[in-house]
Amino acid sequence: MSTPTTSPLPTDPIAPIAVICLTQRALPTAKRIASALQGASLHGLRTRVSTRDVDVAFDDTIAHLQQTFAADHVIIGVCASGILIRALAPLLAGKWQDAAVIAVDEAGETFIPLLGGHHGGNKLARDLAERLGARAAITTPGDAALGLALDEPPAGWKLDDKAAVKPATAALLAGASAKITIDAGSAAWLTNSAIPRDDNGTVALHITPYAPKADIAEHSGDLAPVTFHPPVLALGVGCERNCDPEELISLAEKTLADAGLSAKAVACVTSIDLKADEPAVHALAAHLAVPARFFTADELEAQAPRLQNPSDIVFAETGCHGVAEGAALATVGADGSLVVAKQKSKRATCAIGQSRADIAPARTGRGQGKLSIVGIGPGQASWRSPEASQLIARASDIVGYQMYLDLLGDLITGKKLHHSDLGAEEARARHALELAAQGRDVALIGSGDAGIYALATLVFELLDRENKAAWNRVAIQVSPGISALQAAASCIGAPLGHDFCAISLSDLLTPRDDILRRIAAAAAGDFVIAFYNPVSKRRRDLLATARDMLLGNRPADTPVVLGRQLGRPDQEITVVPLSKLEVDMVDMLTTVLVGSSNSKHIKRGMKEWVYTPRGYAKKGADAAKAPVHSSTPSGKTATTTKD
Repeated sequence: MSTPTTSPLPTDPIAPIAVICLTQRALPTAKRIASALQGASLHGLRTRVSTRDVDVAFDDTIAHLQQTFAADHVIIGVCASGILIRALAPLLAGKWQDAAVIAVDEAGETFIPLLGGHHGGNKLARDLAERLGARAAITTPGDAALGLALDEPPAGWKLDDKAAVKPATAALLAGASAKITIDAGSAAWLTNSAIPRDDNGTVALHITPYAPKADIAEHSGDLAPVTFHPPVLALGVGCERNCDPEELISLAEKTLADAGLSAKAVACVTSIDLKADEPAVHALAAHLAVPARFFTADELEAQAPRLQNPSDIVFAETGCHGVAEGAALATVGADGSLVVAKQKSKRATCAIGQSRADIAPARTGRGQGKLSIVGIGPGQASWRSPEASQLIARASDIVGYQMYLDLLGDLITGKKLHHSDLGAEEARARHALELAAQGRDVALIGSGDAGIYALATLVFELLDRENKAAWNRVAIQVSPGISALQAAASCIGAPLGHDFCAISLSDLLTPRDDILRRIAAAAAGDFVIAFYNPVSKRRRDLLATARDMLLGNRPADTPVVLGRQLGRPDQEITVVPLSKLEVDMVDMLTTVLVGSSNSKHIKRGMKEWVYTPRGYAKKGADAAKAPVHSSTPSGKTATTTKD
């Protein structure tokens, strides 16, 4: 069985993929599949699969499959097809509503689309099988006999009426031939198929950017024509800052309708890069379910000789003589043409260009730059959120400290990596912003939580300090992760069960006097304290100072939790009394949790725990007598009262 040798297959960001693994034996195959798909997350049955190797661990297979399917995830189950069928049968809604479901044997030799074959399942199964040296078992008759599915055209192509496909396919399978008319675009996928062709065929297949007109629609016999809209139109737009999205959407729809063009033939919405963060432009793109792409003023000015409505006023404001027309022409290229000149509303403009070939949005202009500031937790996959994994998988560029990048393993295969030394945090944040300002999709990686003593703060500080226009147009998302204090606490019980605070003992960025003042305040307030950056090679005294200050406010036997290499194979958790805490017990990879005066260190059976009571015992005996409601698998509810 071969393994992927190229970058992961891109996947639809609105259809996340869950690779389901039920046994340790199937894990290698599941990992190969997940690594071959951008944005895919690996889900494993907790009792049978190592949780360190998966993104999501679950306990109940049927319930998890149903929840994942109900959340519109594509499911690739490395398991028996019967398990998937029994779990999902009660949830099926219809051919066009159900997400794709693919069954794969544990060896990864056969990919079988069970659901959503014409909803992307067949294509995904074929692509994965080819990538992984396997075979796809396609059972839908159209694919098997005709070599394609009429209701699954190439990326970017859209059907005018899906209902027309079924009777047309049935006729072709019964021996009918097709009359294919092509108004625009390349239809090699259709003309090179096994569909029999005849100028007098009873099945009409139309490829056109125009909206069908009911009064002149061609019908052959009782069959409605199957109309495909190729992605050959570019919708160039411009607007004033903070234009009402509805105004731009209405203008675009009217412009298309007046020209008799179908919105389904629009490949992308394009504009000048000054509008990369304009809500109205993105709202229009979302309304049409197409990407938004942007050009520099120089790129648009290169189209000036082709403009029908050049404007010196627009040039003075933007550096180009036309935004809407220029963007449309820049998208369709030298062989394309402007089919609708600039149309105007009060605050917006719109123009339409038509390309001779299919438009590939990813290869025209650039998208809005994206910067995801991602906390990966301690590093192990099972402690990393699915959102974090998806953002990393989606990104074109990964920026981070090398040790953190190494923790991501196959998730960053095929990505462009940018790393720098420990201590170069500002350089990393600045580089990430610059890459995103170029229209790239960037993930800035940090351990723990991105916003707790981490890089998110630095990114926003740079935005505040420098106020660069190109940076301000970047779409920024902060993705949370499990912080060191959460990780340490979970490994030993619940030391953060009551009020707590976090204090960094690093005096590189914070004056020492400020650190001491905060320790004194936390001591006086009897907070549980999480000490970050407790020591360094040159700084060895602040932890001892903090210990001595705290001993003035809480008992000598106050439990202190030392968590080192949290969530990693060489993790160490140690509990010592506050009075016995020594600096040499701690290094740069250790998080220190100091309990409050109420925190308890207990031993039960073979285990020890630390917790900080919240005061439940004060509620009295009545709380113990409160009824407990439970339900059985049949749905019946039982009530138990403790006495």
